[in-house]
Amino acid sequence: MEILVLIVYAMALLLLFVYNCGQLSLIVKYLRSEKQRQTLAQSATPLSPDQLPVVTIQLPVYNELYVVERLIDAVVQLHYPKDKLDIQLLDDSTDETVAIIARKIADYKRQGFAIEHIRRPERNGFKAGALAYGLTIAKGELLAIFDADFVPDPEFLLKTVPHFADPKVAIVQTRWEHLNEDFSLITQLQAFGLNAHFTVEQSGRYAAGLLANFNGTGGVWRKAAIVDAGGWQSDTLTEDLDLSYRAQLRGWKFVYREDVGSPAELPVAMNALKSQQYRWMKGAAECARKLFVNVLKSPDVSFSMKLHAFFHLFSSATFILVLLLGVMSVPLIYIRSQHPEWEWVFVVINLFQFNLLILITFYGIPVWFLKGANKSRLAWYFPMYSSLMMGLSLHNTIAVIEGYMGRKTPFVRTPKFNVKTATDSWAANKYISRRISWLTVVEGLLALYFLGGLALAIYIHDYRMFFLHIMLMVGFGMVTIYSLIQAVNRSASVPV
Repeated sequence: MEILVLIVYAMALLLLFVYNCGQLSLIVKYLRSEKQRQTLAQSATPLSPDQLPVVTIQLPVYNELYVVERLIDAVVQLHYPKDKLDIQLLDDSTDETVAIIARKIADYKRQGFAIEHIRRPERNGFKAGALAYGLTIAKGELLAIFDADFVPDPEFLLKTVPHFADPKVAIVQTRWEHLNEDFSLITQLQAFGLNAHFTVEQSGRYAAGLLANFNGTGGVWRKAAIVDAGGWQSDTLTEDLDLSYRAQLRGWKFVYREDVGSPAELPVAMNALKSQQYRWMKGAAECARKLFVNVLKSPDVSFSMKLHAFFHLFSSATFILVLLLGVMSVPLIYIRSQHPEWEWVFVVINLFQFNLLILITFYGIPVWFLKGANKSRLAWYFPMYSSLMMGLSLHNTIAVIEGYMGRKTPFVRTPKFNVKTATDSWAANKYISRRISWLTVVEGLLALYFLGGLALAIYIHDYRMFFLHIMLMVGFGMVTIYSLIQAVNRSASVPV
């Protein structure tokens, strides 16, 4: 049993190291691509009004009474010829959101906007189904997509549409910005993690010509590319990643504009964050199962692209490795104390702590390069963000395993809040799940388990994993406590 624990721990650490080597290559590609990124921004020559194509703006919404008015107001303020805008409210709502949208659309129609309230007979296929339905009646050759929590920059279309002068461009994705980053510690940590994705990963993949992904919102698609790639499909929870790969495997190009920001709202409640993480992690696993064989078989995809596609599609599996690493690390302290003759094994294992340097660099780059970033916060954000992701590792592991097994579950959207500052309240949000699940109980027990690891370290005077166990205890404790507070807030703030 002791050898098994050692093998599982070492394998998890080794596989994480291999994955992080892929991230390291993206770091190098990003750092080398500054001139390329500047050239890209300059190459998007503004078009005259008569050259601009018709654009359909698709707004898929489902029960978004808190944010839908803000979304519609932002979209009609886009700087683009009114006669070349076709706005679709793809509304699957079942509550008062329907009436809010109808009233808002009536106002803007009187002002001359081509804006339609589109209601499907049935909510088949969830978001993918709504987008597919809207595609059949879209007037534009380009389609801009925004989720309900986005507030697009008025210049968004003028900055992205010119890239479609290249007839092979299928997608232009922009970088997410954050409307409520300073709302709480949870939103600050989410922004910290997303900034690394939208800075290093997306820019690095684009600069290297690797397969990349549309992020579901804040981007523009060419209608012909969607049709050619097989259209929106709802057999995974991440229809955006799925369609992105299918289009690129058909020879279409992906463009990423890091310099164009698309502001959006971050989840402020733990259960909302969990639902988002579940969808992202399970959807990525489903796409890996669906797409990777096709990537391997494609003669037009180089070995380097296939290797990075493997890291990309299977990235959510890192949560399985993190959970194994954490659970095995506690008995490893005892094993180490009982077998001093195995010290050479632990010396070899410690060499893989290079993982830490890669991760610090990966998450630190946006802090140093993004305008307005608070550089002094890196030393605080990195361990806290790592702790939060460790705390979500059990939840995300379940999602990933379900994805690999092919277990189908409904698309669960992330509730929106329309809160920006710490003084704004979301306690009355009716879309938030307030129940305490069995998973929250297990996460609380894991926090106690890693507290036990700290006690064991003190007892045998081996502090080499002390900081790791503090992070694991804090992470699972944070997830548990936030989940419990959220449940209590219902009885305290919301009439039953």
